[in-house]
Amino acid sequence: MQAPAPTNSAGLAIIAADMLDVDRVIAQRLNSDVPLVGNVAQYIIAAGGKRLRPALLLLCCGALGYTGAQRFNLAAVVEFIHTATLLHDDVVDESMLRRGNATANAKFGNPASVLVGDFLYSRAFQMMVEAQSMRIMEILADATNVIAEGEVMQLMNMHNAELTEAGYLQVIRSKTAKLFEASARVGAVLSGATAEHEEACAEYGQALGTAFQVIDDVLDYAGDATVMGKNLGDDLREGKTTLPLIAAMKRATPSDAALIRHAIEHGELEQLDNVVRIVRSTGALDVAREAALSEANRARAAAERLPANSHQECLLQLASKSLQRDH
Repeated sequence: MQAPAPTNSAGLAIIAADMLDVDRVIAQRLNSDVPLVGNVAQYIIAAGGKRLRPALLLLCCGALGYTGAQRFNLAAVVEFIHTATLLHDDVVDESMLRRGNATANAKFGNPASVLVGDFLYSRAFQMMVEAQSMRIMEILADATNVIAEGEVMQLMNMHNAELTEAGYLQVIRSKTAKLFEASARVGAVLSGATAEHEEACAEYGQALGTAFQVIDDVLDYAGDATVMGKNLGDDLREGKTTLPLIAAMKRATPSDAALIRHAIEHGELEQLDNVVRIVRSTGALDVAREAALSEANRARAAAERLPANSHQECLLQLASKSLQRDH
């Protein structure tokens, strides 16, 4: 199994060779005596994805001068944790399509997806132990716990049209940005970084992860389904109150705001065209993009506190390019 490294779309050619080493570790550590475990895990990992979390760990290592082989192991760990969350997410959300392919739960069933997600979590923790660093164990264990809390927060807020922007940000900083933050922080700890550089990496990761998720939510109302590899309107169907909807309800006429509120509360895809029209006409997408830009600028400011070198420059470029995605 060889998955593509994220060099083309994200401009990460500087770590292309490193990502191939990460992919080799992933392939080796997916081995299991239970065939279905390997089949499901390889299916979702081979589907591709941006590999941003392992890339972030590698870039922080590079920026801080660490070249040891343990970076490949821990980059694979964060990808396993991320993949486990995807397997569980798709079951909870009843998603049928991811990256243009059938989700693992659609192909193998919900029970297999949940259990293989558990396998990936436990394999990740086995690999963490091999690093023999209690600090790294602490970072990744805490992150995994926060992610789980974020998933539950999101579940509690399903069909909640009263969710505020602050509540929305709390969910995405837990559910999505926390693993970005942990990946960057682990890269710093592996490098023996100063406390100042470690905090700069962690802030960069949190800000980048937040910007990434906000743009993801924008694309659900502004994107092209064939490019995105997912069904437009999935967020609405699932009753997710994302920033574009929050901003639209604030700016819409009372009747249009009521329409969006009702669509969220009932997961009404029949109203998708009307919801998209209102979101676009109120300027809500611009509001969300401005929020993402603010986070991207925060990420760039954090990266500027790191040593100036080619890896640091790539971190700066990655923050800017996070706003220019179409999938």
